Amino acid sequence: MAGHSHWAGIKHKKAVVDAKRVKVFGKLSKAIIVAARHGGGDPAANLSLRYAIDKAKAANMPRDTIERAVRKGTGELDGEDISELTYEGYAPGGAGILIQAVTDNPNRTAPEVRSILEKRGGSLGKQGSVAWNFEKKALLTVKARGVDEEELMETALDAGAEDIAREGEAFAVTGPPDAFGALTEALEEAGIAPETKDVTFLPKSTVPLTADDARKVVEIIAALEDHDDVQSAITNGDLPDEVLAELNA
Repeated sequence: MAGHSHWAGIKHKKAVVDAKRVKVFGKLSKAIIVAARHGGGDPAANLSLRYAIDKAKAANMPRDTIERAVRKGTGELDGEDISELTYEGYAPGGAGILIQAVTDNPNRTAPEVRSILEKRGGSLGKQGSVAWNFEKKALLTVKARGVDEEELMETALDAGAEDIAREGEAFAVTGPPDAFGALTEALEEAGIAPETKDVTFLPKSTVPLTADDARKVVEIIAALEDHDDVQSAITNGDLPDEVLAELNA
């Protein structure tokens, strides 16, 4: 599970910041549309839709906006033609970056992603150059304060978790994607409220970075995730403690 809890901690910190961005509603709407298009409009039968709606609710997206996105995905309402794309890139220090995008104009998105990388010392890689080192996982973070670690571990493991690790001020609970629903329900029934819940890609192994390279990687990730079409950007770069401290400042 190398690298999982490390990046989980960064995602936990970023989620608080991202939730304050108005543009997050547009990204969440696209995620709901895509999920409903592929698996139908019933979140009880469509796991992807369920966690897309959960994320939207956590960001305080209005209910009618969520319902409208679902209807666009199922075809009940007209919507733009949206494509799901994966880009693979490299950052300073040799770190890989896996970029998930949802766009109505791939011809616009690809060069803009390339430009973000190249302006900051990175580069866009070929298909398959980076993706092999990432795997899809259910990821839930729980604020450590006031949580009994043994109870958390027992509850999470019984619900299908593969790993529970302390990362700064939070615990990171990871498991297979299909355990997302069971993990969420088990923790909530035990009175342990996850701060963030997601199905995301996490690195299988990490690349150690110098502080200077790590700061450049953080800058690249921030710029990518600020792009309207980018849903997520995950790196396997291992940030040194001093840079993690700066993120948490």
